[in-house]
Parts: sequence; C-alpha cells; structure tokens
Amino acid sequence: MKLNLRKLTTLAIALFTITAVQAQTTEISDSVLVNGNCGMCKSAIEKSAKEAGATYALWDKKTKVLNLKFDPATTSQEKIEKRIAARGYDTVNFKATDEAYEKLEECCHYDRKNPIFTKQ
Repeated sequence: MKLNLRKLTTLAIALFTITAVQAQTTEISDSVLVNGNCGMCKSAIEKSAKEAGATYALWDKKTKVLNLKFDPATTSQEKIEKRIAARGYDTVNFKATDEAYEKLEECCHYDRKNPIFTKQ
C-alpha cells in the first residue's frame, strides 16, 4: 500500500508541476513603437505599461521600441497602448490627445510627425 501512495504522491506532484509550467507559458511577448525622447519618457512609458497590466516593459529611447510581456487573460496590447497614449505618448496604433501631450515636460515633447508612426 505504501508503494501505491508513493506513486500517487509522485504523480500528483508531477501534474502540479506541469500545470504550473503551462500557466507560465500563457504570457505573450510583443513589441510596439512608442514615441518619446528622454529618461523621463522611458520611466513614464514603462510605468504606464505596467499599470495597464504588463508584467515586463522595457523601452529603448534610441529605437523607440517598447518590449512587452503580458498575460492576455488579464490585459491586452491595445489596453497597454491606450494607457501609454493617455499619458501623452503616441504609439504606432494610438495617438495621445493634444492635451495629454502638452502636459508632458518640455524635454519630453517629441516630434509628433515622425514618419515611423504611419497609422495615425
């Protein structure tokens, strides 16, 4: 009887481990272009993405690329981009309002006619 209980325990642990690994693999990695200029922009863009549910957000000021990881069960790239645009930063899919843009610090006022943002 002990052998069966030991096998059952091992099987239960294995199933739990497999379930935990599967839960971790539902996270999506993606990237999006976000306009900005400086270190303050970087902080604000990354913070906005995380507030919208991103588990990872890293923006590169040179390339303007925001690398993201998020769980699609709790948020979406659209929700993340909208949050960033609400903060005043144009993304490739969503343009910040003029009012939000004007609230940015002067050093954060990027060229809003940047040709990499063709969907606006």
